[in-house]
Amino acid sequence: MEGYKRLLGYLHPYWAVFGTSLGAAVVASILDGFTFALLIPFLRVLFEMGSALADAPTAVERVIDFAAGRLVTQGDRSAALRNIVLLILGAVAMKNVAGYVATYLGTYIQEGVTRDLRQEFYTHIQKLGLAFFQRTKGGQLISRMLADTEQANLFISQGLQSVLRNGVLILVYLAILFALSWRLTLITLLLAPAIALVLKPIILRVRALFASVANERGELTAIMTETVSGARLVKAHAAEPYELRRFTDVLQRYFEKMLRTQRLAILASPLSETLGAGVFVLLLLVGSWATLQGQGMRPEVFVAFVAVAMRLLPPVKLLAQFPAFAEMAMAGASRVFEILDHPPDDVDPPGSAEFSAVERDIVFQDVWFAYPDADWVLRGVDLTARCGEVVAIVGHSGAGKSTLVDLLPRFIDPQQGAVLLDGVPTTTYSRRSLRHSLGVVSQETVIFNDTVLANIAYGEQASADRDAVEAAARAANAHGFITRLPQGYDTVLGERGTRLSGGERQRIAIARALLRDPPILILDEATSALDTESERLVREAIDRLLENRTVLVIAHRLSTVARADAIAVLDGGRIVELGHHDDLVTGGGFYQKLYEVELAAGF
Repeated sequence: MEGYKRLLGYLHPYWAVFGTSLGAAVVASILDGFTFALLIPFLRVLFEMGSALADAPTAVERVIDFAAGRLVTQGDRSAALRNIVLLILGAVAMKNVAGYVATYLGTYIQEGVTRDLRQEFYTHIQKLGLAFFQRTKGGQLISRMLADTEQANLFISQGLQSVLRNGVLILVYLAILFALSWRLTLITLLLAPAIALVLKPIILRVRALFASVANERGELTAIMTETVSGARLVKAHAAEPYELRRFTDVLQRYFEKMLRTQRLAILASPLSETLGAGVFVLLLLVGSWATLQGQGMRPEVFVAFVAVAMRLLPPVKLLAQFPAFAEMAMAGASRVFEILDHPPDDVDPPGSAEFSAVERDIVFQDVWFAYPDADWVLRGVDLTARCGEVVAIVGHSGAGKSTLVDLLPRFIDPQQGAVLLDGVPTTTYSRRSLRHSLGVVSQETVIFNDTVLANIAYGEQASADRDAVEAAARAANAHGFITRLPQGYDTVLGERGTRLSGGERQRIAIARALLRDPPILILDEATSALDTESERLVREAIDRLLENRTVLVIAHRLSTVARADAIAVLDGGRIVELGHHDDLVTGGGFYQKLYEVELAAGF
């Protein structure tokens, strides 16, 4: 029950709309019942059973007398029959208007709740740390954000609203209908061709609109995939608000297109029913004309004909399906709530200090760190990077190099020890201000499915002018190949930058970092797996990037860090050597062995 209450809480902003929708449904149900009730005076007049309304009227007849007594009793038989038929047509038309309003408002609630749930879901995962994304599949998150929120909404769209509406229908029908007829075949044969012919253009239009909606849903999936796979870059550039705005814009377009599509789609039901009512009334007129001509139809045939609508069966069927819908909805809701209940671990408490720049040094002081259910990755690391120095970190894969540098932007925090900036622990500062002062260029460059301009001017730099972007691209040796692209800086690069080579993607990333001009730089080896010319261009760009910055370099090729001010050798989560390249390469230690292996491999 707790899950149902929580899901109903998303209805709170829509209570007024929900009440209006329910009121329209009640009006539609009463009018629907009224059309059946009008058959009583119709049959009495048609078969000359006395006056249109009996001397000892039932409660239903008293309602008819109060609502339309003069219309059904005045004039001769033909006039009375005509008036009753017109009343039936009018009641059906008004019922379908009320039904359309109720259905559309229900759709508004359904899509609004889905939008709100997705908005909350996306906003929440932006507050989760990298550890969450490292252990959670991106496809699972996308499925929960799109499919499971849709499934959870079944409880509201096909559950709560359906129960209330169909409950009203059943009460009205039980009060009025008292017989069933077998003559459905004739009605079906008459309705089907007319409905198919009239609804064909509507169905084709709805199909086209649904294709447009599917495209917007694909855009949502693409943004979600890019944000999840590029979580490190988003956080390093403090671009959560930018990504949230981008996502919200597409989500709002999806919401509006879905409403337009549903507005047309739900028109099919009242239109088809109105057409059926027209055929139904036509049959009544034909039958009454035959009776007046002496060819006679017995009253009980008319009663059976009225009952053939079988209006009671569909709402009963839908009510019977409610438990299954409710369970299906809660299955999806539980998966969504599981993520929403995950404590946000990438947010700062109120009053966190703002970091500006390092003036003296960065110090890793007796740092220990372990991932959940794993052994220590870092074991008592002590390392100092002075302001303006380039410090390289080398070691075998799994030695803890990436984990160590992840501590600086607070992607993770040490479980023991501290990371100090000019003597102040990083945990004192807000994550956003720290990441604003950091630039990250990694071996695996993240390129978004956007223009070159937007990829360079990313996150907080999205408003940068074009001249500044071009200057950063020139410094990164990227301007030349960018101008050769079909639309230059306005060329869309495709998902993950598939239009670019590895070296070109790296130079886009360097231009991105240069545009931010961060005082501290984290550089994962950016020249591995590149051809000679690409490596030369990237290295020239990196040399410009290193100027006047404090730099931590994760090095895979030792030859690339020979000019570093200091080299720290990590092994098993500990720093086993620290010094300059020339001293370490002849020191007979771990670094020398790594260097000799690299030389033997031809690097």
